Amino acid sequence: MSSRVVSRKGEPQYRRHFLTDNSSFHVERCMSVMQSGTQMVKLKAGSKGLVRLFYLDEHRSCIRWKPSRKSDKAKISIDSLYKVTEGGQSDIFHRHAEGNFDPACCFTVYHGNHMESLDLVTSNAEEARTWITGLRYLMAGISDEDSLAKRQRTHDQWMKQTFEEADKNGDGLLNIDEIYQLLHKLNVNLPRRKVKQMFQEADTDDQQGTLTYEEFLVFYKMMSLRRDLFLLMMAYSERKDHLTAEELANFLHTEQKIASVTPEYVAEIIDKFEVSEENKQGGVMGIEAFTSFMRSPTCDIFNPLHHEVNQDMEQPLCNYFIASSHNTYLTGDQLLSHSKTDMYAWVLQSGCRCVEVDCWDGPDGEPMVQHGYTLTSKIPFKSVIEAINKYAFVNNPYPVILSIENHCNIQQQKKIAQYLREIFGDKLDVGEALSRDSTTLPSPHSLQGKILIKGKRLPAYLSADAEEGEVSDDDSADEIEEDFKLKSSNGNGHHQVESHIRKKLDSLLKESRIGDKEDTDSFSIRALLRATHQGLQKNLRQSSKGVLRKSQSRSFITTLKQKRHSKSRLSCQTVDKEEDSQERSGREAGGQFNRGGRKRKTMKLSRDLSNLVVFTNSVASQECLNEGTPGDVLSFSETRAQSLVHHRSEQFLAFNQRQLSRIYPSAYRIDSSNFNPQFYWNVGCQLVALNYQTEGRMMQLNRAKFKVNGGIGYVLKPPPMCKGSFNPFSDDPLPAYPKKQLILKIISGQHLPKPPDSMLGDRGEIIDPFVEVEIIGLPVDCCKEQTRVVDDNGFNPVWEETLSFTLHMAEVALVRFLVWDHDPIGRDFIGQRTVAFNSLMPGYRHVYLEGLTEASIFVHVSVHDVYGKWIPLVLNPSFTIMHFLGSNKGHHLRGIRGLFNRSSKSSVDTNSNGLRKRSISDHLLRRTASAPAKGRKKTKMALSESVASISDQKTCTGAASGEEGVSEKDRGAEKRLQPRGPLIHRPVSMPLDRLLQGQLSLCSPDKEQHDMDADIVTVEN
Repeated sequence: MSSRVVSRKGEPQYRRHFLTDNSSFHVERCMSVMQSGTQMVKLKAGSKGLVRLFYLDEHRSCIRWKPSRKSDKAKISIDSLYKVTEGGQSDIFHRHAEGNFDPACCFTVYHGNHMESLDLVTSNAEEARTWITGLRYLMAGISDEDSLAKRQRTHDQWMKQTFEEADKNGDGLLNIDEIYQLLHKLNVNLPRRKVKQMFQEADTDDQQGTLTYEEFLVFYKMMSLRRDLFLLMMAYSERKDHLTAEELANFLHTEQKIASVTPEYVAEIIDKFEVSEENKQGGVMGIEAFTSFMRSPTCDIFNPLHHEVNQDMEQPLCNYFIASSHNTYLTGDQLLSHSKTDMYAWVLQSGCRCVEVDCWDGPDGEPMVQHGYTLTSKIPFKSVIEAINKYAFVNNPYPVILSIENHCNIQQQKKIAQYLREIFGDKLDVGEALSRDSTTLPSPHSLQGKILIKGKRLPAYLSADAEEGEVSDDDSADEIEEDFKLKSSNGNGHHQVESHIRKKLDSLLKESRIGDKEDTDSFSIRALLRATHQGLQKNLRQSSKGVLRKSQSRSFITTLKQKRHSKSRLSCQTVDKEEDSQERSGREAGGQFNRGGRKRKTMKLSRDLSNLVVFTNSVASQECLNEGTPGDVLSFSETRAQSLVHHRSEQFLAFNQRQLSRIYPSAYRIDSSNFNPQFYWNVGCQLVALNYQTEGRMMQLNRAKFKVNGGIGYVLKPPPMCKGSFNPFSDDPLPAYPKKQLILKIISGQHLPKPPDSMLGDRGEIIDPFVEVEIIGLPVDCCKEQTRVVDDNGFNPVWEETLSFTLHMAEVALVRFLVWDHDPIGRDFIGQRTVAFNSLMPGYRHVYLEGLTEASIFVHVSVHDVYGKWIPLVLNPSFTIMHFLGSNKGHHLRGIRGLFNRSSKSSVDTNSNGLRKRSISDHLLRRTASAPAKGRKKTKMALSESVASISDQKTCTGAASGEEGVSEKDRGAEKRLQPRGPLIHRPVSMPLDRLLQGQLSLCSPDKEQHDMDADIVTVEN
């Protein structure tokens, strides 16, 4: 659907609609002015404006400004821009209302994952118009790019940026010393003589001893030659340095599992990626083009068909997982952060389909949106609804669920209903869907373009003439004890306490982030909130009498830290038992009580607002899971839902087959942290609400989940979750359901950077990377495996290790690739990529790490169906590159093995300075710390090594007898702990008994014509 075309010279011709009012000459003039720089006032919250020189960099890839203490980090990528608005519309401008800025001179640039704003004021309206036009032009160009053009553009920008940062003296040239420093930054460990040799080969102009940018590109290509890809190409080209069209077609069909490979498709690939005119005319592909092709989006691990809607959208709503947001309006924590309407625009356009609005009485009869009982800021309800109406269906036609938490009086409830009807209009009309089968919920397809109001509805027994009635008033804040809810105070005390507590809270939150970024249980949010609220209440009382004293401040933070480190978190089962006993005692006393033991609150509900609730009627979660109509939605806090999942999982699963359930974070998560959504997806919960403003592991899982179906916020549940029953906690939850065997070969890594938290930054030591693969799904499927550590090489480490996983319900599973830098005292996070199992592409694929331009790992993916009770042994020799050269030629195989498995230490220049020397104890620590997770067997031997050991078994028996004795003992111990071994794929044509005897020689690729994906392993019981 892109309206971008490319001219013969490769120059982009952007959308005509943008240039209708902006001629090419005018746009280029804007670019020139922006690159020259413009002095503007940068507004910030809580401080005066700062005068800075803003300019567009020469590559038109970043907005930069100076002076700045951030130096090189003072920039905003054009790729990260979300929108540009004119006039003083943002919250920052509203806070600087006393500035009396001319709206024509004001504009705001929204950017980043959290919709951060850059608020600028120019000296005249012409300058503002120039920047607005120029930025929108650049954004329009990026939005029109296809994936290949974007990949090429980001690569080119990365190369230019790398060159500029390496050019320390700014002369536009790189000398040999600057090259050495750059290689250390890029985690390259090469002998200096080898670097000098490549430097001299690339230095071809008259200025000897330095590299221009063009020469640097040549040097970088020489340094980046991929041995793994070169061997892979040779395997299919009969050891030539190029692939013919027929050989490329064979590779695409055999390895990449492309069903219909036409000559036209192959010719298009060669024409697109081949840079040599001679090769193009000959219809062949060289190593450079093959490398570009393998690193392109075509060979990414994510299925390109999943960028679009690919699932049945005509099933009932309860059959879908629905992307949901909690307290959507908040930009940060749940206690002190700001509320913004822009958050609704951001989450809706990122695929979220259920947003939350907390309504409270506001001044002048106008309802406000805020987080109750906290110090978060307020925004008008009307502004929120206008934002939702504007952005709900910009790039996504499927229905939006508006979850309203109502705390308003009757008059303001009527105002809410009025705004909803006036602003949403026909979007609320679901009459057509309502007239269909009333025993099931409508489908997302039938509700396209519609907004569903989720809220309370008046009881059916009330007279239709009644203008109001009583309903339960259970909300998310009920989890917090009354003593811990913040009450209103005088304005002076409010500001003093807010300033004081914000500093203390920020300090504690920073402290909580120290440690393993993947450890989700390292911080007790319940203890923090309890301490914070106790301190707030105390200080609110004191601040009404006078200013906080220093001694009180010190006492308060001491209390916070004591609570932070105390073990005050209760187990979920203990909490549930106490709550259940409280609930029973309340009922015996004859009152209506909620789960906290307090009497259930009620509130007055307006008929006008009740009538807008059609398919999504909020029902108190205390009611029985067996009751209710399809339109009733039960909401649970994570603690209550966790108890249900553990103790009534099958009943909860059956409920979710008929109705919707919503799970929201505990009120004690005041830092806006998130729980693991997979825990609730496993029992079919549809609306698992997360804090979208908090980036991290849980949001990464959420994004991966909903990318499966075009990122539209609706993903179809597996058939067993829609009908039937199973226990998700069973060791074999679906005995008759086919299992999946996932075999991942982790081959190599590319351009892995230093850890983002490295204290020495680019000057830190070269990394020692390893890869960890985690399966996240049903409890029986959850596990981790990891590779060995490669010492001192982040630029092109080679692992060549095979990891195997068995999945009982692959449709709900996520595959998470993590890269770590190993250290004797721990490990440092480098990057990750999470992909849904259903979106994995077979064959040789690159896994680009999220948020990193060039960093990737190269893998081979193979998936097979497994039926039966026991897991058989299966081996696929085509799984490795090595067998193509013929296992009967032992010297070839040993030579290739040596090429891949050669220690990086052999390439270290012993005369180079700054390289660390490791002791024996250091290496022992390294291997111990990088051991696989307990309870999982790790495949230590690369498959190429196992193939070699089979073919050379007779000649190596004597030398390896001692090692075999040890391995047999270890194997026996592992069998006692884990009776099932990992699956390795075996072609149907390969006799298993001969394979086990080690007497079978490997076949060449032209003799092996079976399709790996078609293999089904059956087991006789």
